[in-house]
Amino acid sequence: MPLDQKTILAAVKESKEKSEKRKFNQSVELILKLHDVDMKSPEGKIQEVLELPHALDRSNKICVIASGELAMKAKNANADRVIERSELEALGGKKQDMRKIANGYDVFIAEAPLMPLVGKVLGPVLGPRGKMPLPVPPSADISGLMKKYRKTIVVRLRNQPIIQNRVAMENMKDEEITENIQAILKVLEGKLKKGTKNIRFAYIKTAMGTPVKIKP
Repeated sequence: MPLDQKTILAAVKESKEKSEKRKFNQSVELILKLHDVDMKSPEGKIQEVLELPHALDRSNKICVIASGELAMKAKNANADRVIERSELEALGGKKQDMRKIANGYDVFIAEAPLMPLVGKVLGPVLGPRGKMPLPVPPSADISGLMKKYRKTIVVRLRNQPIIQNRVAMENMKDEEITENIQAILKVLEGKLKKGTKNIRFAYIKTAMGTPVKIKP
């Protein structure tokens, strides 16, 4: 699917025009539906950290799932929330609490040894939202990682041939939003065998707006 600058810019303008004005600055989301992608192959398991050309107007809220020393370091580095093993185990079956956590944070970082438990407990709410944690070793520089991830987005492709990312804020210039979208497409160009030809449909929408198809 050809997605050039002119095509994307037109869709950005249309999505803004169709979006009802709110009392807050809405995020802008990109939704990509892929095809001809083997979900069991490396190209079907994309997880790429991307620093956008134009930063969003707020830092990502980060939740760290860790134990022991790593959990302490995350707290000292001012993580927005730290969930230790005992709390994680206690969350099992508490759907409302799990949904609140999933919706309350932009990026999840988990200590690698806890990933099986994270998948079992929080996987059902984080997976569909494209927020499965980034696994890190117990010795990770959590402070450095948090600083990086507060300014980035993670382009993920997991289980379903759909990519959905918050790419901008409504008050940004149309050209800036377009360039952020192009940055994501550039990542996919290098990760998918057929590049953007693997994209069947592309939509852009404000957080509470109607999706607008990017028409080639």
